[in-house]
Amino acid sequence: MFSDRIAATPQQAATTWAPAFAFVSGCAAAVAAALLSWRRPQPAAATPKASWAEDGLLSALAITGIQELATPPDVVGPAADPNSIHRRMELMLRKGQDKICRAVEASDGGAKFRSDAWALPNGAGGGISCVLADGKVWEKAGCNLSVIRGKMPETALSAATEKADVYLKNMNHKKGEPVPFFVASLSCVMHPRDPFCPTMHFNYRYFELDENNWWFAGGTDITPAYVDEADMKHFHGTYKKICDKHDKNFYAKFKKNADEYFMIKHRGETRGLGGIFFDDLNDRSKEDLFKFAEECLMAVAEAYVPIVDRHKNDKFTEEQKHWQLIRRGRYAEFNMIYDRGTIFGLKAGGRIESIMMTIPLMACWEYNHSPAPGSPEEEALQAFKTPRNWV
Repeated sequence: MFSDRIAATPQQAATTWAPAFAFVSGCAAAVAAALLSWRRPQPAAATPKASWAEDGLLSALAITGIQELATPPDVVGPAADPNSIHRRMELMLRKGQDKICRAVEASDGGAKFRSDAWALPNGAGGGISCVLADGKVWEKAGCNLSVIRGKMPETALSAATEKADVYLKNMNHKKGEPVPFFVASLSCVMHPRDPFCPTMHFNYRYFELDENNWWFAGGTDITPAYVDEADMKHFHGTYKKICDKHDKNFYAKFKKNADEYFMIKHRGETRGLGGIFFDDLNDRSKEDLFKFAEECLMAVAEAYVPIVDRHKNDKFTEEQKHWQLIRRGRYAEFNMIYDRGTIFGLKAGGRIESIMMTIPLMACWEYNHSPAPGSPEEEALQAFKTPRNWV
């Protein structure tokens, strides 16, 4: 029955909870290599490692000399004024990491997140990686924090932001010299077992080159296999309420950004059903944007976990599970071909196993698959082909 279906094994599908930044080009070789390695799924699932090596930001920037820590330090990032945006951003992201991990553990009712802490040499920063594997509800879930100060090549900055030339000009930067940077980032992907429970991804970060050249970026998006109007109204409604509180134009703008960013162009369909997505956000005070990012992050559990709780015990058929795997194949296609974080890591020569960790544990490709007319699967496909307003 599955002779014409191709799926990634757990070992080959393990990838990184990478921050979402880089440019979209030059990944044909990586995709070709992945196509050559896809094969039939194995019955046993590998347990993902929780360590600094799985952080995509470190891989992307080719950072070495990392020290593993027995316990997380009170302050992960480089030394800074406790009232600075650097320290406040780290604290906010750590609170968000703890909140979503606790909410997911409570919903799962079995598996727990495993946490590893790590530090960079010379006080340049560090991070905390949290990974949950083989849970009752989630197959794979990860939430990774990185707080780093360092220098990167100009080409890496061009991959990190479309406004690289603007920032470099503002800094009077000499061509060819390394670019100083600070980044605080929290990135997360959740892949549940039940086909009626959607996958969720978020990333929130603050990036700074100097005191005058900085930006906030991130967003939260949802990837269901089936359309549930009530679920989508809840998810999008949660973020619209937050956006409207800060700027009445935010939700429409950032939802459009998400619909466009998560488009699988060669398929003419989106990876999922969107959310919000913003980048290079620096059009108002740091304090205002900090509060906006904070509210968005702290709302992840509220926006997502109740949806999973409603569906985690839903019965499903083999064909419904197969449809979920097909949609996860689309998820993998997007990440391999278009995702900025993935391509940034490949361009920067990062650790391949780390760069690929956002890919689902299991995925499926079936030649020329087409859902039956009038089926729930066709309804979902139409929603992916034609993004619409949910609230």
